[in-house]
Amino acid sequence: MRAQLGDQLVIESPSTGATRRDGEIVGLHHEDGTPPYDVRWSDTDDVTLVFPGPDAHIRHIEHEHGPGSAHEPARPPGDQPGRPSSAQALASPPRRPPDPGDVGRRVAAERTRRGLTREETARRAGMAPAYLAYVEERPANPTTASLVRLADALGTTIVALRGGGMDLPPGQGGQALLHPQLLDLGPDECRARLSAYGVGRVAVSTSQGPAVVPVNYEVAGDAIAFRTAPDSVPARAVGSEVAFEVDHIDEAMSQGWSVLVVGPAREVTDPHEVRELVDRAHSKPWAGREREMWVSIQPTRITGRRITSAQR
Repeated sequence: MRAQLGDQLVIESPSTGATRRDGEIVGLHHEDGTPPYDVRWSDTDDVTLVFPGPDAHIRHIEHEHGPGSAHEPARPPGDQPGRPSSAQALASPPRRPPDPGDVGRRVAAERTRRGLTREETARRAGMAPAYLAYVEERPANPTTASLVRLADALGTTIVALRGGGMDLPPGQGGQALLHPQLLDLGPDECRARLSAYGVGRVAVSTSQGPAVVPVNYEVAGDAIAFRTAPDSVPARAVGSEVAFEVDHIDEAMSQGWSVLVVGPAREVTDPHEVRELVDRAHSKPWAGREREMWVSIQPTRITGRRITSAQR
């Protein structure tokens, strides 16, 4: 048994030969088209992993030829001219409002962050774009094999797509490298790792003592800028010298880096400067609420370190 993406898997009754269930093959696990398959069932719209038995067969659907061609598949009994055939109805189910699950949200967010289209991501993962759309828009439960291919296509991990470790601090799963090497980063490399925007942590002094809070930040020229509310902890940075830190940890490889920025913080009050920051902002603060106060940190010192293997 061999199939292509978009073909139908039909399961018949052993006694009568009538179709008991059918669905669209939306995921292949082997390049030669042999089972198992990810099948989206026409009666429930659910996607499951199927190992076809002796009561199943493949109905090949022609995708490369339009209606009326010599290669047009035979119209099943009961289908009327001018109406979509049962095969077409199965391949193009009615659209429903998106209602994604957590895995679908993470897949869509990672795909968007990397600037990939659904078609390109599906091609990299070896699955039908229709199935990727289903994963992103419905509370799907993809198989482990499908998640492996998606994680590889997106350059991430299954654990990340499933949200594993969200409530745990980073670094719990890794061990020290056999030959670790701690390297200092130069100013240019530090600025490159700051990139244009992201999430960092600002350290400020409060009446209750030191506080470190995460903020969404932008790189504006030489400065680091973030939005907050006047009555928030990050707003206490204004008028003092503060520390700002960003980092990245790869637990699987026990590697990572961090960049520390130190400098005075001020409130941005010039309307033109505020407008430029608003126009160039890549995202709104994750914390929500109205946070229209901009704080700018002018670096007087930038340092960074990176942990890697001495064998590289």
